[in-house]
Amino acid sequence: MGLTSRSLLYIMIAVAVVCVGLTLWLWPRLAGRGPLPMLGRLGTVVATQLAIVSALGLAVNANFQFYSSWGELLGTYDDAPAAVSKWGDHGGAGPAGDPAKGLVQASGPEGLDKVHGLPKGPPERTGKVESVRIVGKRTRAVDPAYVYLPPQYFQRQFARQRFPVVVAISGYPGGTFLLGQHLRVPQTAGELIRKGQMQPTVIVMLRPTIAPPRDTQCVDVPGGPQAETFFAKDLPDALKSHYRVGRDPGGWGVFGYSSGGSCALQLAMRHPRTYTSAAALSPDYRIHNDPTTGNLFGDDKDRMRRKQGHDLMWRLENLPAPQVSVLIGTSREGEKNYPAAKAFLDAVKPPMKAESIILDHGSHNFITWRRELPAALQWMSKQLTFPEDVVGNS
Repeated sequence: MGLTSRSLLYIMIAVAVVCVGLTLWLWPRLAGRGPLPMLGRLGTVVATQLAIVSALGLAVNANFQFYSSWGELLGTYDDAPAAVSKWGDHGGAGPAGDPAKGLVQASGPEGLDKVHGLPKGPPERTGKVESVRIVGKRTRAVDPAYVYLPPQYFQRQFARQRFPVVVAISGYPGGTFLLGQHLRVPQTAGELIRKGQMQPTVIVMLRPTIAPPRDTQCVDVPGGPQAETFFAKDLPDALKSHYRVGRDPGGWGVFGYSSGGSCALQLAMRHPRTYTSAAALSPDYRIHNDPTTGNLFGDDKDRMRRKQGHDLMWRLENLPAPQVSVLIGTSREGEKNYPAAKAFLDAVKPPMKAESIILDHGSHNFITWRRELPAALQWMSKQLTFPEDVVGNS
């Protein structure tokens, strides 16, 4: 029974209800002072609490799809080279793919069937969202993705045309489902394209980790998961091999919220020949180790250099600015990252360009990010160059 299945949720709710009922019924019989009645009372309380917490946890996960399978939750995979990686042991948990079978492979729905408001009808009129698996040619990592293809992708007059690309990255521990269901990226993009407020664009939606449950933060971990290589090299190569997308960096942008926004800024500033623009909603500007990331930078003599390289404020102060454009979304009240966002924006210098979406009030949640999303997508559309090359040209 799948982790996100409604049947499992309903069963767990029923178990919780039964546990509450049994506790009420048995409590008078366990009112004695001996060790057995005391153990009985303790057992009923623990069983009831576990059942209720499990039901609530399953309900929240079914709604937000933080973990789409038991394998992701437990850190085990049928085709993984290792079951679980301990933090800091230089291991790399995660499924290993076979690039020989294709860099973009058809996948199960991965929650796409539960996303509301997706395009319905002929794709040449409404567009289409596909669920695929991206396989890294270098890293052999596998990451599930949704790919939004605009209506023009299927229209005869665009049959040989390549399209600009936006890579959209969710926060952690969320996944692609959140980008579709709660942030509503493909629905919003489709509406903007229909109204002529955004150019036809392929949007690829992914989670920020390639080795769940570990938060890889788009970093190449020494001896571990090579998340930066996956997003900066493997992902573009895979998309170019399968879809009609532009070859030039001017047609590539990256977008994200929360830790996905941090990844977006990291990728654009560290790889300006891959992504020339980044839109980040509520990002961080430095990457730190924590219990979900483990040791991201290693313990050798190059540890400090790696850590500084992922400190965007340090990069702005000590390295030449990259020729990229960035957009920062934040709120003056309700978000703790406003002072850091202001400091980052103030530190940007040419040829790098920076703009902002600053709300008067907002919080670190989807209500705020949905308010910022249309403006962020329109801004991104203006940064991206519609590819001039066509299929058949290198």
